[in-house]
Amino acid sequence: MHVPEKWRLVEQSDIFAFIEKHSFATIVSPSLQSSHLPLMLDASNRCLIGHFARNNPHWREFQHDALQQHLVIFNGPHGYISPTWYDNKPAVPTWNYAAVHIKGCAEILSGNETIQAIEMLMLKHEPELLVKRDVVTADYQEKLSKGIVGFKISIDVIDAKAKLGQHRSIADQQGVTAALSQSSSAEHQALLEYMHEFKLGIGEPAKL
Repeated sequence: MHVPEKWRLVEQSDIFAFIEKHSFATIVSPSLQSSHLPLMLDASNRCLIGHFARNNPHWREFQHDALQQHLVIFNGPHGYISPTWYDNKPAVPTWNYAAVHIKGCAEILSGNETIQAIEMLMLKHEPELLVKRDVVTADYQEKLSKGIVGFKISIDVIDAKAKLGQHRSIADQQGVTAALSQSSSAEHQALLEYMHEFKLGIGEPAKL
């Protein structure tokens, strides 16, 4: 991913928080085989954990060469930016967004590790399922685990980008912020929330 320095995210804690929040990823392997999967971040071991359906042939690529790298793409908030929102004109439309690309090597997990990975995913999104066990019973989970293949991808290279108009004038940034705040678009509201979180593109001193 092309990342101009003015849009590069460098703080690991912010990048990992982004991955945690926008965890539904696209995995692309060297053959261009791709899959869309929810992934879990294991920050302490610097890896991403997930699982394929066993009938998805993509997982077999993870067995071919332990040294080949795979690309993982996390997309964050994004939205159309109208040139009419800027104070300075002439101007053109653009699209603001944030994204993180990870490159790393893949490893297939053991059966027990795969079950642990499933439980990590449930613990994040619906922990009650692990407490009551009346819906996802232990027996059913073990049976289901035979139909999936767990994996982990090392975090070797990180490219993180937040193109949020932070390079524009203060007046332009404030114009965009005002327009986004009045928009009924869920995408615009998510984008504005992210901009405020990191103080990027809102006409205030940047956090990063």
